[in-house]
Amino acid sequence: MSTDYQTIRATLGARLRELRTEAGMNGKDLAARLGWQASKVSRLELGKQTPTPEDLWEWAGAVGRPEVADELVARLNAVQTRYRTWRRQLAGGHSARQELAITVTANTRTIRGLEVSRIPGLFQTAEYARHVFTALAEFRQTPRDTEDAVRKRLQRQEALYEPGRRFRFLVWEGALQVLVCPRGVMAAQLDRLMSIVGLDSVELGIIPFSAELRRTPSHGFWIYDDHLVTVETINAEMWLDDKDSVDLYERAWNWLNESAVYGHQAHRLIARARASLGLY
Repeated sequence: MSTDYQTIRATLGARLRELRTEAGMNGKDLAARLGWQASKVSRLELGKQTPTPEDLWEWAGAVGRPEVADELVARLNAVQTRYRTWRRQLAGGHSARQELAITVTANTRTIRGLEVSRIPGLFQTAEYARHVFTALAEFRQTPRDTEDAVRKRLQRQEALYEPGRRFRFLVWEGALQVLVCPRGVMAAQLDRLMSIVGLDSVELGIIPFSAELRRTPSHGFWIYDDHLVTVETINAEMWLDDKDSVDLYERAWNWLNESAVYGHQAHRLIARARASLGLY
């Protein structure tokens, strides 16, 4: 579970504890009034369990503050909006998530991103994307709608050719080496990446293994204009829109960008990765 999610849930728990103490009740008293186990009250207040909307309505009533129920539910919705489990997002497969990505991209003028282990989805070939979606569905044990997902991913890439849009991406050199697909597919993907370097709308920086870093590229993230950051973890995707989070990820991107190479230097690193595949 992500630290960001735990922090948000702990904040909600602290608010619940505040309401209980203001009502002059201890945890056992409240549990008895609600007909709950005392351990449930403790878990909710410590942020170790996510409450349901019904839990929050009952809590507000039990402490004599029914008017705060809407506030508590709004806080819960913020938790659930910012922390989206892959199990919930991919319940019907990857296609719906790709449809959402198309919408978000259409409403964004500048996207900045960092990828450390794979090629950014906006630059993927159909065959590379096919292997990525297949592996993810197997790992997360979600429905396979691979062909629909691939079509949606390629549809999203149409934004690369729309006037007025900018795509500024950083890719850790290791992502050029990771074989998530057969060598022939990877070779075609790297060829595609080299062609991307010349697009007017794209700034592609490669962070070399040998670069001196102010900030290590610990995980990938995408920044949409200056108001939203998405971060993928193994079990969930974070959608962060508070100013502090956006500022933090912008700083991380800027620091990493200091170590990236562009143009012919980036092209050389991609070509070196291509040559290491041993294919003609």
